[in-house]
Amino acid sequence: MGLGAQMVTLFVLAIPIAAIAWTVTHEEVFREPREFCSERSKRCRRWYARKFFYLFTCEYCFSHYVTLFFLAITGYQLLYPGWRGSLIAFFALVWIANLYMSIFGRLRLEIKSHRVEIEQQERALEAENGIEQHSKDRR
Repeated sequence: MGLGAQMVTLFVLAIPIAAIAWTVTHEEVFREPREFCSERSKRCRRWYARKFFYLFTCEYCFSHYVTLFFLAITGYQLLYPGWRGSLIAFFALVWIANLYMSIFGRLRLEIKSHRVEIEQQERALEAENGIEQHSKDRR
């Protein structure tokens, strides 16, 4: 595989890695298992049990395991053949996937702040219109 195809594969393969890691660690559909894991990561007696459960609450940590899964099923290697290419691919995929998740998280935060701002403006307009209507009714 040429360098151009390797780079395209890197950026494309990081998309499902980021999507899976984000969904498991942030979205409502996995809230209950995530809360269970979060609680266990704080309460388990053994350090390795705490670390195991923590993996399901941290998108950065979880993305490493999702990347391992994708490397196992795709055999993707970056720059070098063999284990060196797999090792470079592993860290590059984790980095790009986390970059995607950071961008997505920032975008969601921005969208939410715009929604809150719009709702506040709508409430202010409704209150203003209500005051105007009340004044007209008094006349």
